[in-house]
Amino acid sequence: MFTYSFGKESLEAQVEVLGLTAAYEANLAKAVAHARALAADGLLPFARQASNGPDMGPIAAASARITASCDDLIVLGTGGSSLGAQAAIALARFNKGKVRIHTPDSLCPFEMDLLFRELNPRRTHVLAVSKSGTTAETLAQLLACRSWIESGEHAENLGDHFTFVTEPGERPLRTYGEKLGSPILDHPTDVGGRFSVLTNVGMLPVAVSGLSVEAFRKGAEEVCEDFMTNPETATAVVGAALTQTLSEHKGITQVLIMPYAESLRAFTRWHGQLWAESLGKDGLGTTPVRAVGPVDQHSQLQLFLDGPNDKFCTFITIPSFGKGPRIDPDEAKAYGLDYMAGRTIGDTVTCQSRATQETLRAKDRTVREIVIDALSEENLGGLFVSFMLETVVTAHLMGINAFDQPAVEEGKILTRQYLNELEI
Repeated sequence: MFTYSFGKESLEAQVEVLGLTAAYEANLAKAVAHARALAADGLLPFARQASNGPDMGPIAAASARITASCDDLIVLGTGGSSLGAQAAIALARFNKGKVRIHTPDSLCPFEMDLLFRELNPRRTHVLAVSKSGTTAETLAQLLACRSWIESGEHAENLGDHFTFVTEPGERPLRTYGEKLGSPILDHPTDVGGRFSVLTNVGMLPVAVSGLSVEAFRKGAEEVCEDFMTNPETATAVVGAALTQTLSEHKGITQVLIMPYAESLRAFTRWHGQLWAESLGKDGLGTTPVRAVGPVDQHSQLQLFLDGPNDKFCTFITIPSFGKGPRIDPDEAKAYGLDYMAGRTIGDTVTCQSRATQETLRAKDRTVREIVIDALSEENLGGLFVSFMLETVVTAHLMGINAFDQPAVEEGKILTRQYLNELEI
């Protein structure tokens, strides 16, 4: 599925050069022990979303209902209720004839106005997702969507335009859906929002997009099996041990994720929330940095190379030699571009990635490359669960809880206070 490497020298050799062998081996032992403990418990719920699980039928039924009745799907959700789906369905963005999916995850009045001007309410479906059922941004967007659909031409039953995903119990979002008579899927109570991409939260949009839910989950299952049976070499375990060692002993305060594939741009946003919200606690944590190659070679690479040596760099690449359009040899030579003559776009990207990594290593930056063999549902599902497991193991090494986010609650409370004080 995917492999990782640290360049011409092994990880052990690089760690030895840094003088970190003992520290790394100690962290690796702790990480392996934690991985084995997780495996003994059957892993965490986010990693147990089976390709033949009981929710596969409801996801398929909800997808069929949505695709049969609309041209456009608006997914309302913010943070973990949207970012995973965005990262997953990016693989389907060139599919033609499918339902167009819109993800206005940032509450913005101008974007909502623009969306409503562009879409036909009669042929639009709304999927509202909130684990708690109380997310203010999602509820505000939902009320606006309902008014927009209701004021235009719509189905005889207004509830046919909506589907909801939220936890069981008395929650505003669930109550709203029940009153509309719309289908409601249960958000797993044991999976937090930022870990929910492989649940119905991320997989229902995947099904609507025409991608395979089964394939996403099979890819995740393969990575989980490796994590349980080979923890000493599993990407998630090694990555967690190395990140913690560099943070403790080499002043690494940032983790860079830089895929060389435009379809993985949204993946970097998903990872940013996962890492920051899980690990930024008690004055601890490393800051996620998002980049995409080769474009960010022309915007951020100067800092990565010549700025502070405070980043652990992860590149995600796909073998692309011979892929993409081929450059006409005569045209290239006519303009003095002989080095491009007869090369494909994929040839150029591969060489750029290799050169960037080698240049960073020459500047004593620590670089990890994860190579996936194709842009596929299986591989992306595997990447999702690998980075979630890496986050959890890193949290364990840091001595913090990966699954709460106490600081952000303060801002939510103050927002409600300010809204109550507004004069209308």
